[in-house]
Amino acid sequence: MGSVEALSADKRAIFFFDIDNCLYPKSGRVHDHMARLINDYFIKHLSLSVEEAERLHQQYYKDYGLAIEGLARFHKINPMDFNREVDDALPLDELLSPSSETRQILESFDRSKVKLWLFTNAHITHGRRVVRLLKIDDLFEGITYCDYSQPTLVAKPRPEMFDKAEREAGVTKDTPIYYVDDSYSNCKGAYARGWTNTVHLVEPEGLDPPLEPPPKACGYQISHLRELLGLFPELLREKEKPS
Repeated sequence: MGSVEALSADKRAIFFFDIDNCLYPKSGRVHDHMARLINDYFIKHLSLSVEEAERLHQQYYKDYGLAIEGLARFHKINPMDFNREVDDALPLDELLSPSSETRQILESFDRSKVKLWLFTNAHITHGRRVVRLLKIDDLFEGITYCDYSQPTLVAKPRPEMFDKAEREAGVTKDTPIYYVDDSYSNCKGAYARGWTNTVHLVEPEGLDPPLEPPPKACGYQISHLRELLGLFPELLREKEKPS
C-alpha cells in the first residue's frame, strides 16, 4: 500500500470497473447460478416458499443494491454465512475462463495516465476470486468492496460507497473519474454524484425485448467493453489510439 503522500502526488485519472457481469459476459451464467443460490438461502433460512423467496430476493436487491443487506437488516442473518453459502459456493472454476480480448482491452490503457480500480458490491473473497480466474488481477491497482464482516453493510448505489471508493483509490478534487458498471441504478447514482464519465454496460442478450436498450442511466451506454476504447482515447497508450 502506498503512503498518503504518494496517493496525493498521483495525478492520474482513475477508472473504476465493476466486476460481475461487467468484466465477463452474462453468457457465462454466473448471475443465474447466484440467483438460484440466493433463493435457496432465503428458502432455507427464512422458511419461505419458492415464490416468496424470489419476490423478497428481488425486493431487497431493488431497495438496497444487494440481497444480503435486506437479510442482515430485517432477519439478522450473518453476512459472512451468506457469503460462504452463496458467493463463495459458486462453481466459478467451471463458469469463468480468461478472455484474451478482455485482457487486451484493459492493457490498452496507459498506466501512466490512468489507474484501474475494481469496484464491487461483492465481498473481497468473491471479487478477488473472479479476477484471478479471469487472469486480469495483475492489471488493477486495488479493489473497493462491500465488507460483509462489518456491522453495517455499505454498497452501491449508496453515496457512502462512492465515498469509500474515492477515498480508497486516492481521488482528489482534481482527479478525473471514469466508471463502468452493468447496473442501471449504480450508474444513475454515480452520474448524479458528478461522475460524468460513467458508462452503463448493457449487453444485447440481456435486453427484453432484444436490441431495445433501456433509458439511459448516465451519459454513455455501451454493449461491449471494447467500446470504452473509442469513448476515452485520452486514456490509451499511443499505439492503441484510433487513427
